[in-house]
Amino acid sequence: MPDSGQVLTVASCMAPIAGPVVEAIVAYLGRRLGIATHVVDDLSWEAREQRFDEGHIDVSWLCGLPYVWKADSEEHDVELLAAPVMQGERYGGQPVYFSDVVVRHDSPFQKFDDLQGRGWAYNEPRSHSGYYLTRYRLAEMGRDRSFFGKVVAAGSHQRALEMILQGDIDAAAIDSTVLELVLQQQPQIGEQIRVIDSWGPSPMPPWLAGREMTPDLRERVRNELLQMHQNDEGRAILGQGLMLRFAQVNDDDYDAIRRMAQKAETVSLVATHEQKAGSHSVQEKAPGAIV
Repeated sequence: MPDSGQVLTVASCMAPIAGPVVEAIVAYLGRRLGIATHVVDDLSWEAREQRFDEGHIDVSWLCGLPYVWKADSEEHDVELLAAPVMQGERYGGQPVYFSDVVVRHDSPFQKFDDLQGRGWAYNEPRSHSGYYLTRYRLAEMGRDRSFFGKVVAAGSHQRALEMILQGDIDAAAIDSTVLELVLQQQPQIGEQIRVIDSWGPSPMPPWLAGREMTPDLRERVRNELLQMHQNDEGRAILGQGLMLRFAQVNDDDYDAIRRMAQKAETVSLVATHEQKAGSHSVQEKAPGAIV
């Protein structure tokens, strides 16, 4: 029976399509640990992250970029628990993922360079896979936002994909794990799109323990995640999210994101945009400025 005096609260800041597997993993943790659990899903992802920062949520599944912002800030106290390892040969059994540059199947584009002057969508400005990696790619090319004809904020990877299918924009960088879940649930979409480039691998978004979570509970949750693939129930739940297992990760595993973000911040993707890096307000500036 659950310990009525303890409740494990968890929130995902990943794409909504991952919601069902998050619910299943958290319920599994509750059964294994013998404690009550609650998935916070009635707030925007921004509000969930803020509640996590404030210590009101124990565990958060968060993009690697906001993780490094938090880890590098004295104002935050977060700890890595584990990160998923996805199915598929491209992942090599490691906690990594890719950003797939997607276009409509009937479009003329064959490579990223072909998108000069065309319409591009990003999911949101705190995303490594959809936003910062685009800026990083432009920086590598010696280009800036003028490479594209227009740049629009979609709000999510799934919405960016919808905009491509509807012909509202020409392309976007879609988190490979999101794209694979979409194609699993709606295989017909695979006939309507093409991947013309793939960026990565990048360190996989981690599950994090928050400041108010006790050391004992952190360790128990970490152990259950890392051992989840060792029993039939756990493997079945992981399979719902196209995951093989959880892997232990360390802070230096995310140094690649730090390096890419530093270069990305030399190039703008939109004219002006304010965002929050941890608790710090960040103004995207003109190319050459270090944010």
